[in-house]
Amino acid sequence: MLSIRTSTHKDNDAIDAVIRAAFAGTEFGHQGEAELVRMIDADGDAMVSLVAEQGDEIVGHLLFSRMDVEADGTAMAGAGLAPVSVAPDCQGQGIGGALIRAGIKLLGAQGCAISFVLGHEGYYPRFGYSPDLAARFKSPFAGPHFMAMMLDSAAPWPLGGRADYAPAFGRMG
Repeated sequence: MLSIRTSTHKDNDAIDAVIRAAFAGTEFGHQGEAELVRMIDADGDAMVSLVAEQGDEIVGHLLFSRMDVEADGTAMAGAGLAPVSVAPDCQGQGIGGALIRAGIKLLGAQGCAISFVLGHEGYYPRFGYSPDLAARFKSPFAGPHFMAMMLDSAAPWPLGGRADYAPAFGRMG
């Protein structure tokens, strides 16, 4: 039985372990994602931090952090999705997708207007992320893996703007 809940500080060590294990087997290996999560939390820039549990074990984690977004000359409430982590032996079971859907719902309830992700262009569009929308924004992460979604799917797309991740991303080097 899978349950998703908001993370607490007592989950930090388990979250670190899941993130490190999830990214260790990727093409680039662990690149500091666990440290990034801790920095974002310490800076107060975490907007939504969720864990997925099976029984008493944390098997997944997701973080949305505050972004500095300007669209068509006006500030816009934005969030960046990074990272999404699932324990290697639990991948492919829909846990990451469940975390993303739950996180997007919570962002909308907080009044967030737009979300960005830097990720696999074959995976994130199923949740509503679009590289075409993100291409309208200047960002250090611009490119084919940079995607965005309006959290209100009926909202018009901004014509252009700027999207900056939380300061912790810049400190990662």
